[in-house]
Amino acid sequence: MFSFGRFYYQLKRRGHLYINTHFSSVQIIFTYYILITLLAFLLLSLPFFHKEQASPSWYDTLFMAVSTVSVTGLSTFNINEVYNERGIVLLEIMFQIGSLGIMMISTFLFILAKKKISLRTRQLIMTDMNQPKLSGSIRLIKSTIYTLFMLQMSFGIIFSFRFYYIEAHATVNEAIFNGFYQSISAITNSGFDVTGYSAAPYANDSFSILSLILLITIGGIGFPVLMEIREWITFKRTKENHHFRFSLFSKLAMSTYIILFIFGALMIFFIEEHHLFQNMSSAKQWLNAMFYSSSARNAGLQLHDIHLFQESTLLLLALLMFIGCSPSSVGGGIRTTTVAIVVLYVVSLIKGEKNVSIFSRRIDAEDIRKAVVVTILSLSMCFVAVLILSITEEQSLISIIMEVSSAFGTTGLSLGITPSLSTIGKIIIALLMFIGRIGMLYTLMIFVPKERQDHGYLYPTEKIIIG
Repeated sequence: MFSFGRFYYQLKRRGHLYINTHFSSVQIIFTYYILITLLAFLLLSLPFFHKEQASPSWYDTLFMAVSTVSVTGLSTFNINEVYNERGIVLLEIMFQIGSLGIMMISTFLFILAKKKISLRTRQLIMTDMNQPKLSGSIRLIKSTIYTLFMLQMSFGIIFSFRFYYIEAHATVNEAIFNGFYQSISAITNSGFDVTGYSAAPYANDSFSILSLILLITIGGIGFPVLMEIREWITFKRTKENHHFRFSLFSKLAMSTYIILFIFGALMIFFIEEHHLFQNMSSAKQWLNAMFYSSSARNAGLQLHDIHLFQESTLLLLALLMFIGCSPSSVGGGIRTTTVAIVVLYVVSLIKGEKNVSIFSRRIDAEDIRKAVVVTILSLSMCFVAVLILSITEEQSLISIIMEVSSAFGTTGLSLGITPSLSTIGKIIIALLMFIGRIGMLYTLMIFVPKERQDHGYLYPTEKIIIG
């Protein structure tokens, strides 16, 4: 007798078996992101989320879906003229999914439903979160989501009060909407401007600017780093663990993040001290420089019209966007640890050292090779994108460089050329946003078959003249 339940179970079992046999974890995660992008496209196309008489084209909606899932913030139309309040809430939900990752969100729902997490699911989590090992992944998910949710709620309330205090004519609903949106936008790296003013209402509120910098840092420094900092705080308070030690990843990610933050702030301050910042107090100048050094790395929020920046400042912002955040964070780019390893490799080469070491640890040769490959290919890809856009678009070179860096770094800072891009330009920027979210290394691994054959022999080496 035919049983639909048994048939469905067998079909599902064979489907899982085929996928697990023929596809790698990276290829499965890549497929998931394509599916969630298509789902976002379908939802954003529904008139239910649109304002009356707003009808964006399907390719603009698809661009918006890619930008939302990759939490970039670039848009080809004015968001607050197209989407109603329901649409804005939908965008905020997509920000959460895009910033935390599909596997992290779905696993958290499994945890809430008290479902068992299979070994294969843990492997996918490890891939999606760019983790080197399986152990501790579920604990990392719960700790990260709880922490980020509490921060969003707490600072959402704080920003709501600050906005109501700053804007004399603001209603309570407007203050709550703006406050919570700023909190979510800062910590999830969304960069979308649904108010038309970005973070400009807080430009003269030092407390709010410092709070935004803190949230941007928390979102971009890396989820494993946050968990280790939390464990370190617990260790300092209780002394339960007498052998606590930060991992090499956390040390390298934190130190590189701080160095880049200081470098960016110093450069922006000295470039704009007698230009955009000239009518500000010294403390305000430093605060603005710190904000843009932080925002350019992953948030895409702005206090001023960035057209007012010097061209040298815009190039610096493009560099910071290209580098991006730490791995396993809400941001894109080539990531902080990649830059750190490449710099350490160059320094060791200049010093004539055979090994690359930092914090009394030697960096694995495979990690060095990956960092060099990611850096070279990312630079090459962005260069080709700038070259093509300089041909297809009637825009200044600095505008194109900013647009490409913003897309790859999933940041959202732009000189406003996104709506005027040609179809080719929109396709290129959309691809850059998607690759920036997935990561260059995993994008390459999509084309690697699950089973790689080893020839079992090595060719003889021969020296080549270099330099």
